[in-house]
Amino acid sequence: MSEDDRERAVELRLQRQSLLTRRLPKAPQVQVVLCESVLLRPVGVAGTMAGQLAHLLTMSNLPNVSIQILPLAAGPHHGAVGGEFVLLGFPPGNRSTPEPDVVYSESWTGSLYLDRPTEVAAYERVWSGLLSLALDEEQSKQLIHKIIGEVHHD
Repeated sequence: MSEDDRERAVELRLQRQSLLTRRLPKAPQVQVVLCESVLLRPVGVAGTMAGQLAHLLTMSNLPNVSIQILPLAAGPHHGAVGGEFVLLGFPPGNRSTPEPDVVYSESWTGSLYLDRPTEVAAYERVWSGLLSLALDEEQSKQLIHKIIGEVHHD
């Protein structure tokens, strides 16, 4: 990726992230499940990693954001096979026909949008499975705090 492409990608992600702090009800409802392994993977120096983990805690305190951790003890899961995905559901707004749910998946070479009902249903089943294995929000915050403490001691 060129430096210009990288800068554009970072800017786009920061713009998307700013949506989370909009005033309710305009702020989107976001529910995230993260595998514990991504919290343990070293990123830069310990301070950088601790800062990123602390940012997760800050975001998880927003009323429209839920972050849950899939513990390593849960073992392998179907969600790991397909990689990262986002289920997008759209509020009806003023439309007589609501927008259908969409699955969004990003890869190195582009993005994929799946909107066929059978595709969306398959991802919804995987999502339900992830939620059933994930720690609840409070347990997830406790685990993130614990990892921050471990990062500072390394």
